Amino acid sequence: MSDESPLIRSLRAAVAAAPEDVPLRLHFAELLLAEGRGDEAVTEAAVALQHAPGDEAARALMVRAMGLPAAPPAPPSVPPATEPPAAARTETPETPAGTAAFDWAAAEQEIGDLVGPRFVTGDGDGLEAPLTADGSGDAGDTSAWDVDGPGAVRLADVGGMQDVKDRLEAAFLAPMRNPELRRLYGKSLRGGLLLYGPPGCGKTFIARAVAGELGASFMSISLSDILDMYIGTSEKNVHDIFETARRQAPCVVFLDELDALGAKRSRTHHSGLRNVVNQLLTELDGIDSADNDGVFVLAATNVPWDVDLALRRPGRLDRTLLVLPPDAAARDAILRYHLRDRPIESVDLGKLVKVTEDFSGADLAHVCETAAESALLDSARTGRVRMIGMKDLLGAAKQIKPSSESWFASARNVAMFANDGGTYDDLVAYLKKKRKL
Repeated sequence: MSDESPLIRSLRAAVAAAPEDVPLRLHFAELLLAEGRGDEAVTEAAVALQHAPGDEAARALMVRAMGLPAAPPAPPSVPPATEPPAAARTETPETPAGTAAFDWAAAEQEIGDLVGPRFVTGDGDGLEAPLTADGSGDAGDTSAWDVDGPGAVRLADVGGMQDVKDRLEAAFLAPMRNPELRRLYGKSLRGGLLLYGPPGCGKTFIARAVAGELGASFMSISLSDILDMYIGTSEKNVHDIFETARRQAPCVVFLDELDALGAKRSRTHHSGLRNVVNQLLTELDGIDSADNDGVFVLAATNVPWDVDLALRRPGRLDRTLLVLPPDAAARDAILRYHLRDRPIESVDLGKLVKVTEDFSGADLAHVCETAAESALLDSARTGRVRMIGMKDLLGAAKQIKPSSESWFASARNVAMFANDGGTYDDLVAYLKKKRKL
């Protein structure tokens, strides 16, 4: 601002140069509050709390800047926050005793700044972050298809799920990494891998981790990427996708929701969809050709029994891998991830892991989101900022029903009456273990 004092301008530049310096940012916020610029002070205090969620001075400053009632005195071992100059105390409007006119919307907005972003962008699926969970990439050339470069996510970043990792290593990764052993044992690279299981259990993330293990580019393809209103264009799109993957090799082509892309042709009345399946079969048949060296095909579906049988014939998507709801180790990792940037205290993760058995990864994210919402709204109602605790998390877990239950209800019938050739033996074994069969 043109009317800023030289000191304010200097401090603003210093904070911009050292954004993680919490004491400097709090000093800047104190000066803003002293000049009656409470809104800006709130913003700076909120950023400080994001960098240091437990900082008592930052919390005290946030309370004063928002004009909320003072928090209880800190223990003697914690130094009190610096008192603002008298000018700030006289210029900050005080809420009259007994007044119920609290600005709910403003409080929600300001308190929301104390909570980390709902979806962290980072790399790892960075996660997608991993989040962002997902590495970004360059399709190269003038390709119309998005190709993510080799991401930082590895199978080690997938919490728990050791059975899945072992199966991936044996059926897919070990032959890829060891060409000499592959030739010695006559192991073919022909064919792809089909991941199936309840929704929200990390099939896409696992596919990205496989790409990371191989040091390969990653293309995620869905039905909307392929279908087109003009005759012949959908088939051309399928061909172009694989051509792009060949140019970007090594590249993992991930076909998401395969049941939509490759539905059984006997049940498909639209000729365009049947033609898409035919073209997909043609491309899959070429996976072992010289032109397709370094092109790896992964697919995911919640309903493998709806996928055209020709797609699962040997040499195509002939390997299947059941991806189940996260085990205890995976739930611990997922909960830690979704709580890492939120203001929490006294959270017993071991107890929380036990009460969330059968929850999918998406369910666990929903638990953390619901708990954060509960704490935020409670803070808005009372006018006192508080941390997210076990009461919020256990209450959220009690409200949410595992989304995988309906999937297992359908899968049970398939396991009992349509397990031809032992295709779903791993599913049968799991259902028996859980006494659902």
